[in-house]
Amino acid sequence: MGQRVILDKKLLAVTINRLCQQLIENHGDFSNAVIIGIQPRGVYLAKKIQNQLQKQGVEAQTGHLDITFYRDDFRRRENTIKASSTKVDFLVEGKSVILIDDVLFTGRSVRAALDAINAFGRPIKVELLALIDRKYTRELPIQADYVGLAINSLFDQKVLVEWKGVEGATEDKIWLVSKEDN
Repeated sequence: MGQRVILDKKLLAVTINRLCQQLIENHGDFSNAVIIGIQPRGVYLAKKIQNQLQKQGVEAQTGHLDITFYRDDFRRRENTIKASSTKVDFLVEGKSVILIDDVLFTGRSVRAALDAINAFGRPIKVELLALIDRKYTRELPIQADYVGLAINSLFDQKVLVEWKGVEGATEDKIWLVSKEDN
């Protein structure tokens, strides 16, 4: 397999900082906005966003959402999908919800998250923040409001997001992984 780094530790930190600045510009003190990370990988990014906002003096209510039972392929898979936890211990009714995911690919996870969030009330607005937007792979008409990096990629390529301390990663880094022809 061929792989190349598309965001190293330094550029990833700059990207997250920029995304936080955009969030502050649009949501101010977050008194009427909440952040919800989509399980499993969006939770790590949501925590990074929350920590960066705190460094800039902004406190944002942050939770995480499991979309397992809202997925359109839930019953079609051969192996059972293991559900993750949901922690939304605040009201979303009448609030702006910023959904956070690491990679926007086909849009199906986001569609499932939109269905799942309705169990917690009716937000006034839902926005999407994606660290990586894989252009040209969308199956649903979904786009991110905040994008860290938009990339051109082939359908059989994979974007691998590594967070320091998660699954043995030694530093934050994002890879584009390709299958090599044999």
